[in-house]
Amino acid sequence: MKKTDPIAAIAIILAILLFTVVPESVPALGEFAKAHGFVMSFFKFAILGTLGEMVALRITSGRYISEGFGLLPRFAVWGSIGLVIHTAFIIFATGTPNFLLGLGFSLPHDALMAGDFATRLGLAFSISALMNILFAPVFMLAHGVVSMHIEKTGGSIRGFFSPINIGNMLSNIDWSMMWGFVFKKTIPYFWIPAHTITFMLPPQLRVLFAASLGVVLGVILAFASLKNAVVTA
Repeated sequence: MKKTDPIAAIAIILAILLFTVVPESVPALGEFAKAHGFVMSFFKFAILGTLGEMVALRITSGRYISEGFGLLPRFAVWGSIGLVIHTAFIIFATGTPNFLLGLGFSLPHDALMAGDFATRLGLAFSISALMNILFAPVFMLAHGVVSMHIEKTGGSIRGFFSPINIGNMLSNIDWSMMWGFVFKKTIPYFWIPAHTITFMLPPQLRVLFAASLGVVLGVILAFASLKNAVVTA
């Protein structure tokens, strides 16, 4: 263990507390958080997602930051992911109940919050399943392409805003990892169960919990990458 490891752990804990305890204890910040959900989503994902990638880099290379890592581009990408995830949560949380009603299911008004436990669990699972089956694969692929672009351009801001050769990036993706692990394993065994819990939570905690999952997934992918390197060596 490096001396910086406890610091990184404290940073993650403080970031989570920043978005939970502080808005609740400071009325002005609490009102801002409620009124500007997209802004808060940007910063929740930007901070926690970037920390997750730094932890993953620490696991695979022994360092939190390396040359070409692209701290600012990754911060911007994770913030943008927060905006997209916030949008997806709204669409699927409101659209899935209507979809189920169209199939003939009977749901009480505001079933996610007012229904009994079985109803809430079933609806949360349905939202998570639809979101991760219909939306997540394309979203994950896009994130993978952008991450490769950051690495290819040396992590610079100027390089980040340069044109992306999508076809070239797609041809260079490790499809055994993307399909065999990210799609086939993390979606059914991690993301669907994890986001079922997400949608069981109060609305104000969902995006923060989802952002925190980015840290967890970064660790999982780092260990999977190490395992894959050992197998192929």
